[in-house]
Amino acid sequence: MLSMIRRVSLKLWLFLANLPMERKLIVVFVFLISLPITYVSYMSSRSTFQSVLADSADSAGQMADSASDTVDRYIADLKRYTALPLYNTDVQFYLEQQNTDWEKNTGMAMFLSYLNHTKEEIVAVYLADKYGRVYYDKEPGINRLYPEDRMMRWRDLTTGAGVAPVLEGRHTIRVNAGEQREVFSVLRTVSSVSTLAPIGILVFDIDIGLFKGIVDPVDAVTQGRTLIMDSSGKLIYASGEAAEQGGPSVLEENAGLLSAKVSAVRGHFEIGMGGQDYLAVYTVSPDTGWTTLVSIPLERILSPVEKTRNRLITTTLAIIAFALVVATFISHALTKPLKSLVRLMKQVQHGNLDVWLHPKYNDEIGMIGSHFNRMIIRVKDLLREVALTEKRKQKADMRALQNQINPHFIYNTLESIRMLAEGGDDPRVAQLTYLLGVQMRYGIVRGEETVTIRHELEHVRNYLDLLHIRFPDKFRLVTEVPEQFLPLPIIKLILQPIVENAVFHGLEQREGQGTITISARGEGGYAVFRITDDGVGMDEATLRSLNDSLRSGDGGERPGTGLRSGDGGERFGIGLRNVNERLRLHYGPACGLQVQSEYRQGTCVTLRIDYASGSRAGAEDGL
Repeated sequence: MLSMIRRVSLKLWLFLANLPMERKLIVVFVFLISLPITYVSYMSSRSTFQSVLADSADSAGQMADSASDTVDRYIADLKRYTALPLYNTDVQFYLEQQNTDWEKNTGMAMFLSYLNHTKEEIVAVYLADKYGRVYYDKEPGINRLYPEDRMMRWRDLTTGAGVAPVLEGRHTIRVNAGEQREVFSVLRTVSSVSTLAPIGILVFDIDIGLFKGIVDPVDAVTQGRTLIMDSSGKLIYASGEAAEQGGPSVLEENAGLLSAKVSAVRGHFEIGMGGQDYLAVYTVSPDTGWTTLVSIPLERILSPVEKTRNRLITTTLAIIAFALVVATFISHALTKPLKSLVRLMKQVQHGNLDVWLHPKYNDEIGMIGSHFNRMIIRVKDLLREVALTEKRKQKADMRALQNQINPHFIYNTLESIRMLAEGGDDPRVAQLTYLLGVQMRYGIVRGEETVTIRHELEHVRNYLDLLHIRFPDKFRLVTEVPEQFLPLPIIKLILQPIVENAVFHGLEQREGQGTITISARGEGGYAVFRITDDGVGMDEATLRSLNDSLRSGDGGERPGTGLRSGDGGERFGIGLRNVNERLRLHYGPACGLQVQSEYRQGTCVTLRIDYASGSRAGAEDGL
């Protein structure tokens, strides 16, 4: 069960999460507005319902208490009247007199007539003497009564009660020839005041119509019907149609069910009977044990509440509909800039960068639009920068390719070949020609852009072997590169141009033999190479201008910023700036060249490359 609830909740959440933003806002707005209003409306309706129900129960309970008190007082009067024979000596004498004469009949008739006229609702008064003879007085319209039919019942009731009055519930008596009357009775055993022995029975029959005058005001106020039941749940009186028409109603038929739900001295409960719901309010008399129950159809009680509830529902629906309209308008207004932004992003996705969002407000969406515009500007700048960088890289590669055959070097080499050829030194000419071919193959024929440090150093040695033929014993090469750096990949033609620069601009102008030293070390994830010569060096102004040119990345050669020859070094090789630019384009702006020099002392060129970018492999080059 729990897992099913989780799956349903997850599906509901995914459905909501996949809705467009505008619909999400509408759902949230309507939910936040409708839920409190619906809850308040429900609680208000429920509170009104409970309040009206409680007020109706309280009012009906007061009316039931009043009716029950009226009945109790009436019956209490009848019970007091049953004690009157105790105070009448003539009646005491007549009850014990065995013979019946005119005086006894007259005395008993006068006494019974007096009792019969104490209450209008009394149908008849009976007085049975010690010997079983019954005397009675009846209301006008009744010609004959049949007390002999009831004598046994009277004796059973009074015998069990002793001298206390007895209340007999609703029952039918026979009058005249074939008529019947519905009555309830109050009985008491008449005792002798001298011997305390029972000498007779006094009985009052009261018309059941008595209760009509008591409960009609209750029904008029409560708009319900009133039932009076005895302690055993037997119906004594029911107001309304049954009392007037004589036919049993739904309430009368369910009198036993209603009586079974009576569980206290007073209270109320709801019950459904005959397809209709009722509120039953009851009170139980402590004197008689009779229950006075007022039943009110809930429809009558809740009719005003239902009207109020319907108006409340109509108002709630109107508010929710208005909230839906407002939520739709607000969500559309809030999501319209986002939709415009999404539309422009799709255009950017298809390559159209000539877009611009015009935010109207300074809220978060407006800020997103402003940042989107800045992003487009930045993307354009980056694209231009990438295009310019690519163009500069292509230009640098082209210049490197064009300068691989150094005119000055080729001129000097060819001059040496010419001079040797004139002297007839054929082995040297052959060696010179071989080394020149090796240089040409490395720079032009070899297609890879990336080589290893081992290959680059070998190329430098071949280059210096060429120069040794022209300048015997003029310079020497010292390599102090640890073995771990030899497999490191590097773009080709990096070290040779620096060495060439050191030869022609440092060592050539130096007297005696010079030394070129190539060393390497690791430094914070970078491989740092130092190419040092002990040549003539350069002055401070030339050094500062050269380093500025290297830092700025300017690929052009400006007068006064080249090497010590004063012509920028362009005629003598690839040039330091060309090498520096190729390094920065390939390894990033943190890499490149840096020159240190002292005039007449020598020059040191520091080359920094990203060690991690080339750590994968020397093995790929077959080292």
